[in-house]
Amino acid sequence: MSNKIAIFIYESVEGDMSRAYRGLSTAAEFVRAGDEVAVVFDGSGPETLAAIIDPASKLNGLLQVISESIDGACSFCAASHKVLDAIKEAGYPLLADNLGEASVRKYVNEGYTILNF
Repeated sequence: MSNKIAIFIYESVEGDMSRAYRGLSTAAEFVRAGDEVAVVFDGSGPETLAAIIDPASKLNGLLQVISESIDGACSFCAASHKVLDAIKEAGYPLLADNLGEASVRKYVNEGYTILNF
């Protein structure tokens, strides 16, 4: 059985490391099982993406596991949390399909089950 899972990471590693970790590890679990996974960093989540890009980050290993499943980070949120440049430089997409922000509805319309962390 294959699942379609969209994981939205709203938490920053500075705000709640365990919640950010849980989102990343859940994504990795579904990726390892061969499911269709889309990971979106939204809200304070772009801070997490910017932090774990660093190879010295404790969570960088999880980033490597899920890297091909990362759809991107909310463009508006990345800019407001001042991590836009880091995300761009790392080559991750900036999502702006909902009036400049990432769209949750897009994933619902595509049949994904939404998980929020």
